[in-house]
Amino acid sequence: MNKVTCEIEGGLPMEVTASRLVIAGWAGRESAEVEHHIRELEALGVRRPSTVPCFYEVAPALLTTSDSIEVIGEHSSGEVEVVLIQTEAAGLLVGIGSDHTDRKVEGYDVAVSKQMCAKPIGRTLWRYAEVAAHWDALIARSWRIDSNGARVLYQEGTLARLMHPEPLIRRAFGAASMIPETVLFCGTQPVLGSLMSARAYELELHDPVLGRSLRHRYSVDALAHAE
Repeated sequence: MNKVTCEIEGGLPMEVTASRLVIAGWAGRESAEVEHHIRELEALGVRRPSTVPCFYEVAPALLTTSDSIEVIGEHSSGEVEVVLIQTEAAGLLVGIGSDHTDRKVEGYDVAVSKQMCAKPIGRTLWRYAEVAAHWDALIARSWRIDSNGARVLYQEGTLARLMHPEPLIRRAFGAASMIPETVLFCGTQPVLGSLMSARAYELELHDPVLGRSLRHRYSVDALAHAE
């Protein structure tokens, strides 16, 4: 179990409890885009999945709203993802996060790689009911901040490219809804260019219908280690 402090946009801080944290992989809606992402990872030595989407259960303690994370070495990178959080009091909430992953470990064991890095999320959340009717219009973006300080657009796409939350939840949990204290990372957009490490990442979920965005930025501190 893990507890993080968040807030529903425009509201007071609230404590979110995570007793289960699940990461969806290869959750694209179109087979061609799923294949593109598979090939991105195959280029890094990651084996092709036997079925898609895949779901990886990781320790809830990895969830963090911190603006910095520590990783081992220089082999990790972030991925912008919509995050669904089922709460007891406030129902289903929507956030923005990063499935930060150790790419070197991913080359030989994807499930282990998911456990290697913290999973940053933004502190501000939306109610799912407020965006459900125009879900596909939401836009997920990320930028990488390189060692020279350059801010480079890294990912961008509408959520129409990914599985809708309702079928995704059914595939992940075999039920129409998640139980309270469950957190689900919903899959990512293809990168623009190549997968690569960065000094920091910026994440955004933009709602063009209601004219608002969820944002989070976090830095990546690489710990020295012997090869």
